[in-house]
Amino acid sequence: MLCCAAWVIQEAEEGRDFFPLTVNYQERTYAAGKIPGGFFKRERRPSEKETLTSRLIDRPLRPLFPEGFVNEVQVIATVVSLDTQIDPDIPAMIGASAAIAVAGLPFNGPLGAARVGYINGGYVLNPTISELAQSQLDLVVAGTSSAVLMVESEAAGLSEEVMLGAVMYGHEQMQVVIDAIAALANEVGVQAWAWQPSAVDTELKSRVKAAVGNNVADAYKIVEKQARYSRLGEIRTEVIVNIMASQGEAPKWSEAKIK
Repeated sequence: MLCCAAWVIQEAEEGRDFFPLTVNYQERTYAAGKIPGGFFKRERRPSEKETLTSRLIDRPLRPLFPEGFVNEVQVIATVVSLDTQIDPDIPAMIGASAAIAVAGLPFNGPLGAARVGYINGGYVLNPTISELAQSQLDLVVAGTSSAVLMVESEAAGLSEEVMLGAVMYGHEQMQVVIDAIAALANEVGVQAWAWQPSAVDTELKSRVKAAVGNNVADAYKIVEKQARYSRLGEIRTEVIVNIMASQGEAPKWSEAKIK
């Protein structure tokens, strides 16, 4: 059993040009009925498994947020009760999708996920840990009702036909989860956030384009990586300085806005 929650900051930071999505998957010793050893009785730092599972959840979630959405979002999935035969990563992905859906965030989901095994010539949906030991395939697939967004797998020399069939099988089987999340969101009745992307400042865009000229294209012709990045940084700084200087004492655009 997991507890999944999603938070969002309503106001985006001015000038931010990336989507600050943070996903934390965390396992607690009490989920297995234990107490951490040692004097302080504290939980340890995140394990490699927790870090990789956090990334596994992040990868299919991130592209489902609309372009231009740069508000800070955090998703936390905490294992509160452990079944030693079931890997919590798939339930965590499903729970994260459900948490975002009921939070009313701008999200092109729901997202579904499934693990597919291949035992004795047949596909197995969400195999247990014991079954995976006998399986020729350990494939995780995530997607929406109409598209596959992520595939991660480990296989023992299977054919392309079998691998593709596993992806299609997983996508078909996860539709039950996607429908259930959509039904949950409707039942909760949370009002969707009427988010709209920020309007593009066409005047500023034209000023930046004119200031850049062919410099960026020329910079990308530099073969050496560090020299290329260094030149791009110089161009960025030059454009900001020139536009800020041209605005006089009452600037229309801040440095963060130009960035």
